[in-house]
Amino acid sequence: MNRNRSLPSSFAVALRCFRDATVFRGYVSIGEPLYPCTRLSLAPLEVRHRLQVPDSVGSRILSGHASYEAEANRPMSDIQQGRSEAGGSEGVRIAMWSGPRTISTALLRAWGSRPDTFVCDEPLYAHYLMATGRRHPGREEIVRVHETNAGRVIARLTGTIPGGKAIFYQKHMAHHLLPGMDRSWLRLVRNAFLIRDPREMLTSLIRVTPDPSLDDTGLPQQWELFERTVGRTGETPPVIDSCDVLENPYGMLEALCRALRVPFMECMLTWEPGPRKTDGAWAKHWYASVEASTGFLPYRPKPDRVPERLEALHERCRTIYDGLHAHRLTA
Repeated sequence: MNRNRSLPSSFAVALRCFRDATVFRGYVSIGEPLYPCTRLSLAPLEVRHRLQVPDSVGSRILSGHASYEAEANRPMSDIQQGRSEAGGSEGVRIAMWSGPRTISTALLRAWGSRPDTFVCDEPLYAHYLMATGRRHPGREEIVRVHETNAGRVIARLTGTIPGGKAIFYQKHMAHHLLPGMDRSWLRLVRNAFLIRDPREMLTSLIRVTPDPSLDDTGLPQQWELFERTVGRTGETPPVIDSCDVLENPYGMLEALCRALRVPFMECMLTWEPGPRKTDGAWAKHWYASVEASTGFLPYRPKPDRVPERLEALHERCRTIYDGLHAHRLTA
């Protein structure tokens, strides 16, 4: 597979529209295009209207938490202190950016089965809850036992790999990387992306979040990070689809390891059941099925239909998903 593919011209045109827009409703401060759009006829104003980015997104970020914002935006020079680029002599750091209701925790188990790998579970979640005020199951315990200071979390993610391991695998929810937070540390990790068909993702998500926003899906954040990585490296970062992994775990994990330039190990295909010390405090609310598993379960298509009230959201999710899916790895 050619890992140096450029973005499709349709995306490039649409992204130029985004850059030309003088106001992008709360995300303008990021200074980066966030969403793909394959319809070349759309003018910038039409793009903004079509995607309907909520005004509340930008205004709510870190509101009332200036100390978090200051720490999250520390200059990279204060954090890096001479550390090498991703994959340097200090080991390999992999940041897997996912949305909700994927196989992200099963993938965490796979990497945790490797003897050369240290794993961490959604390290920015406590900061996300504190900064946004979202009321998720177990919120009080999560912000009590996990680090809520984004700057300190980032320092750990880019610092010495715990346990003397060669690889540091980081499971991230893309929407936990809030607008306004510094992104320069991302050059110190190898970024990869886990996606899932929007229909299956949304019909699962609404069981716990009845009225999700586009932001809640993590897709716009994934696209921003994908486009940022392409722009910085000139290469296409690894994208894997949950369905592909479940249909062919061996082939897809082998392809993922190859793309990340680390050796594949067959021990990634199975694991012991039960909880892990590296699981977040939220595991008791979400991880029952994973704790009972010993490997990747076969893919089973979901027959559920997206409710009519969420069709517009589904369409917006589909646009971004299709952009990422076009670059997915295949076995």
